[in-house]
Amino acid sequence: MGDVVARERSGHTAAADGQYLYVWGGYVSVAGQEVFLPSDELWLYDLETGLWLRRGTAGTIPMPMSGSCGCIVSGHLYIFGGCGEDGQTNEHYSLSLHDETFSWRRVRSQSGSPPSPRDKLSCWVHKGRMIYFGGYGHKRRSDIRDPESFAVDEASWDEDIFWGWNNETHEFDPERGRWIEPLTSGRSPAPRAAHASATVGSKGYVCGGRIKETRTCDVFCLDLNSWTWSEIVSSSAAPPGRSWHTLTSVSDSSLFMFGGLSVDCRPLSEGWIFNLETKEWTRTEHPHKDKPRLWHSACQGRDSDVIVFGGSHDYILLEDKGHCNDALVFQTQPYPLIRLCQDFISSRAGVFQLQILCLPPKLRRAVETRRKTQNTHTTAE
Repeated sequence: MGDVVARERSGHTAAADGQYLYVWGGYVSVAGQEVFLPSDELWLYDLETGLWLRRGTAGTIPMPMSGSCGCIVSGHLYIFGGCGEDGQTNEHYSLSLHDETFSWRRVRSQSGSPPSPRDKLSCWVHKGRMIYFGGYGHKRRSDIRDPESFAVDEASWDEDIFWGWNNETHEFDPERGRWIEPLTSGRSPAPRAAHASATVGSKGYVCGGRIKETRTCDVFCLDLNSWTWSEIVSSSAAPPGRSWHTLTSVSDSSLFMFGGLSVDCRPLSEGWIFNLETKEWTRTEHPHKDKPRLWHSACQGRDSDVIVFGGSHDYILLEDKGHCNDALVFQTQPYPLIRLCQDFISSRAGVFQLQILCLPPKLRRAVETRRKTQNTHTTAE
C-alpha cells in the first residue's frame, strides 16, 4: 500500500513514461527556511488510478536539489544540473526505472565537456539523445567566450566568478557517453532561465522565461536535425510575459502552456493553447482558475491530458510559502469514445453492475479502475 500523496514541493523534476509520472527532488519552506526534499526517494503517480506510490532509491544518490532538469530516455530517468546547499552543479545522474532497486549512478562522459553549472534550464529528447538549453549559473571570466550567449547578472559576481543567464545548447548521447555543443544557425533566443520547453517530432520549442530583469512569452523553435533556430511570430495577441511556467506537447500541432509568474510578479492560472500551424494563441477554459501555479511540473498523461503537479501559488521570492502537492488534470483534446463510455459506465456502476460482469476481462478491469479512481477523487474532495 503506497503513501497517500507526495509531499508539497516546488522546483522539482517530473517526467512521464508508460503508466507512471515520476517525481524527484525540489524543495519546500519550513519555518521560513528553504529545505531540500530527500533525494533518496522517488514518487510514482499512477496515470490510470491517480494514486501515489513512494519508492526508496539506492546507488550513487544525487545531493538534494531544486531546479534540476529531468527527462526519461530508454527506461532511465536522467537528472542534470540543479541547485543544492553548495549552489549550482553540472553533475549528471541516471536512475533505472525498470530495476526494482531504483539504483542511481553518476553519468561519466567519455568525450566532450558538460555545460557549466546551472539550474532552471530545460531539455528536449530526440533520437535517444538529450539536448539541454539555457539556465542560470556561473562561469569564470575566462570561460565567457561570447557575451551574446551569457548575460551577466550585475547583482551577482565574486572576483573572477560571474553568474548569469545563457542561451547555450548542449547535447548528450548516453550510448556513447559524449557531450557536444552543436554549432547552431539562425536567430537564437536571448539568454534566459525559468523558461518552458516542449518537443514535437524533430523540433524543440522554447517559450518565455526570465531574461535579465524582465519576463517574456516569445516562442522559438530549434530544428534538432539541422540545428537551425527560428523565431515564431504569433499571428494573434501573445499571452503576457512570464517565467516558471510549463509548456507541454498535446498533439502534433499544438502546445499547452500553464501558469507561471507574470511581469508584475503575480502567480498565474491561465491556460493557453499555441497552434503550431496557424501560429495562434488561444486562451482555454479549465476548472483550475482558482489554482495559480509557478515552478510546478507538467507532463502529458492519458488521451492528451496534461498533469500539473506541485509548485507554489505565491511569489516564492517575496514570500516563500504556498507550496502545493495536488495533481491538476487538464483536458486538452476531446476524449475518445471508449474512454467516454468507460467513464459513464463506471460512474453508474450500481446501475450497470450485472453488465459490467459480462464485459471482456480487459475492458472490465478498465471500468473497475475508473470506478476506483472516481471514488478516490470523491473521497478526497
